[in-house]
Amino acid sequence: MKFKQLIIDKLNNQKIIANSHSLESKDVNLVLAFGQRTLLEETLPYQKLNERYPNADIVMCSSSGQISNSCNIESDIVVTAISFEKTKVKTTQIDILLNSDLNDLGKKIKNDLSSEDLKSILILSEGSLVNGTELINELIAQTNKSIPIFGGLAGDEYNFEKTIVGLNADATPGKIVAIGFYGNNIHFDYASEGGWGDFGPEREVTSSEKNVLYKIGDRFALDLYKEYLGKYAEELPGSSLYFPLSMKENAETATVVRTILAINEENKSMTFAGNIPQGSMVRLMKGNIDKLIDAASTAAYKIKKKSTDRNQLALLVSCVGRRIVLGERIEEELEVIRDVFGENTLLCGFYSYGEISPTLKNVACELHNQTMTITTMYEDE
Repeated sequence: MKFKQLIIDKLNNQKIIANSHSLESKDVNLVLAFGQRTLLEETLPYQKLNERYPNADIVMCSSSGQISNSCNIESDIVVTAISFEKTKVKTTQIDILLNSDLNDLGKKIKNDLSSEDLKSILILSEGSLVNGTELINELIAQTNKSIPIFGGLAGDEYNFEKTIVGLNADATPGKIVAIGFYGNNIHFDYASEGGWGDFGPEREVTSSEKNVLYKIGDRFALDLYKEYLGKYAEELPGSSLYFPLSMKENAETATVVRTILAINEENKSMTFAGNIPQGSMVRLMKGNIDKLIDAASTAAYKIKKKSTDRNQLALLVSCVGRRIVLGERIEEELEVIRDVFGENTLLCGFYSYGEISPTLKNVACELHNQTMTITTMYEDE
């Protein structure tokens, strides 16, 4: 398994920033390209990437910040080229603008990717139209909870206007791309940590519909939320990124974080980037910059292997909310991950509208918000 990373600027100039394995372009079989939506639309980089990597599946995804191996949040498109030496890779794509039935989506992924030697699936989904929870639930059902799934929902900087994804073409709206990895020679590890602190009592959701929350206990959700926010209530909905909710569906499930996307003053409801089922238990959360950075380090330590000599790729998918809260210290959460893994791990990834990663209690996957998720992959030597 070999890697190369380069950046593409707004003039479509390409500059290699990491090529520790002297990887030949003809040997690349998968390319992951993350960039600002407006930059991807302006540069249309697919043709040049296809010329450079003629034998590769090329996947593009818009982001709210693209992560490079230099531990930087780059303004340019970050392209990571991968050569799998012992692993088969297959890709498929769905357009939800043509067919929004997630059941059909799940069946297509199952039909196109299912195999006895399927090891894991990477999902890069448009992030402004799809319900992330329903997407995840459909994928879990179609894979019988037996295949780990990771990835994220595309971002759009801080615009929240539209997101774009593409497979072997320039990125466009409505696309969901799935990448299957096959064989016993590739190995994955997954971790996800938030670092947010709970405050206030745990309360039951008494009225909700999918990702729209109406009531917590006997109170309208928005009224209760504003009461806890105090002076920050005047800055809604923007200030909500500093105060997400933790949610636990039942006693058997892991706690996940839910980001607030919108509020409705008329019916006092709140819309989240993921479902909030009726009967689940929720608590307000608040961020502490040092704890958020420590959480990124904790995630990396959870999946660090004893050997630091192995070449591996680390795909980091973090939340746009974390980027906003961390502000000028955002690159510190990347630097602590680099410190844990060392120089033989190549970092790539993006800031998203939702993170997809397995949890300790669910081998398949879970939709996360406001977390740093890390997936490492390496092949047997």
